[in-house]
Amino acid sequence: MTLSRALNTPRNSSSLISWISSGKLQQTVAKCVEVSGIGLHSGKICTVRILPEVGGEGRYFEFGSNVIRASIDYAEEESRLCTRLCKDGHSISTVEHLLSALEATGVDNCRLQIQTSHPHHPSSFEVPILDGSAREWVEAVEEAGLKVALDRNGKSCEKLAPVLREPVTVWKNDSFIAAFPYSTVKITYGIDFPQAPEIGCQWFSSTCLDKDFFSKELASARTFCIYEQVEQLCKSGVIKGGSAENAIVCSESRGWLNPPLRFSDEPCRHKVLDLIGDLSLLAHGGNQGLPVAHIIVYKGGHALHADFARCLSRIN
Repeated sequence: MTLSRALNTPRNSSSLISWISSGKLQQTVAKCVEVSGIGLHSGKICTVRILPEVGGEGRYFEFGSNVIRASIDYAEEESRLCTRLCKDGHSISTVEHLLSALEATGVDNCRLQIQTSHPHHPSSFEVPILDGSAREWVEAVEEAGLKVALDRNGKSCEKLAPVLREPVTVWKNDSFIAAFPYSTVKITYGIDFPQAPEIGCQWFSSTCLDKDFFSKELASARTFCIYEQVEQLCKSGVIKGGSAENAIVCSESRGWLNPPLRFSDEPCRHKVLDLIGDLSLLAHGGNQGLPVAHIIVYKGGHALHADFARCLSRIN
């Protein structure tokens, strides 16, 4: 069971989040850009088109006549391998790396067209895994360029940011997320894999999470897996598109099977990348999703990230 609570906050207190001007205007991509690659689960080619959208619309996925907004309201609970959005019997999987790149690079409003579905589940779509990082998504945004997103009346839109007012925690067993009011966005993330000594215990912390920092220090960090754990998933067909080309693989006894790493702490950096993507689901109306707070995570994952976002969303 996942537990959550606001620390030292009375039951009748006002919202833990205040939406305050970020001092920026909402943006969108300047032109359409297209990215294709293998889907992690289906093993089939998937294509995403990132298109400009007017201010105030936010980010949303479109496939045929169906739309799913990139909102925590549609995030599947207990999602372990990836973040999945579901609505009206349709789903989109593995959205976290794309959304992380969009949040970090300032693409506040965009239409995301998905062109391929799972062959055995025509209502199930997924975002390509690419090389297991967000690097190609950042490159796609750079190729498209950014422009101020004007609303339907031709006016620019102020971009608001969610500012945490009171401490809050979410935890499950020995995993937790604790967030505290802070003057800027700060993330401190810890992981611990004692069964895989080459990974072991790692910590990463930074208050500099702007576009340049994300591009240089986080975007290229790839997803990782423990060989002994993922072997069974491969045999069962859950990750038909998984390979050494889109993840770094560590064996409990043999260490890294496909070195070199891009950073000595690449696994921990990738967890920060995932967190940014998952918390971007707090965004709405073209505003910032990542809370202005000091967010401390230990042994987190997609399900816990989503629970934290839901906690803030419900309280708000």
